[in-house]
Amino acid sequence: MSEQTFLDQRNVSRETLDRLRAYEALLRKWNPAINLVAKSTLDDVWSRHFLDSAQIFDLAPKDARTWADLGSGAGFPGMVVAILSAERGQALAVTLVESDQRKAAFLMAAARDLGLKLTVAAKRIEALPPLSADVLSARALAPLDQLIGHAERHLSPQGTALFPKGASHAAELKQALERWRFSYEISRSMTDAEAVIYQIKGVSRA
Repeated sequence: MSEQTFLDQRNVSRETLDRLRAYEALLRKWNPAINLVAKSTLDDVWSRHFLDSAQIFDLAPKDARTWADLGSGAGFPGMVVAILSAERGQALAVTLVESDQRKAAFLMAAARDLGLKLTVAAKRIEALPPLSADVLSARALAPLDQLIGHAERHLSPQGTALFPKGASHAAELKQALERWRFSYEISRSMTDAEAVIYQIKGVSRA
């Protein structure tokens, strides 16, 4: 998907477009050294990463004030969330959790270069104090039952977890329901015909 096709899908400001272009340039600059994303996905970054992250942002409650992105890696969806919330003028405090020190360094450098006010927590998820986030996201990080375990610790009581999942999502849901109780909605992904995004609330142990 080209940049233009992305723009056909989303109406963004010139400032936001410039930030996304600058973000793409940073990914290309840093990727050879620290393997932020699979090299094969760089030429499809506007769909595979930017649009995929944007659709997660769209599912979040509009009144959310804190967002934590677990295992943020190259910044998906967290960095895109911060860019899009800045466009809205939304008072959204974004935290990117990334234990890999080199990737965390990239995230901090990218936030500085892009003029984004966000926090990078360069720690393991299990080592963090509870974040009480209004929105919790994690993309390609762990099976759903593990993610819901993180949600139990880091999601606020009224918060929403947004977890994109691929073709095996039904099996992962079944496994998660053996350990946890939660309410959920499923949205179809607009970037992958076999993928969905789980919107999860009210997590407790089974």
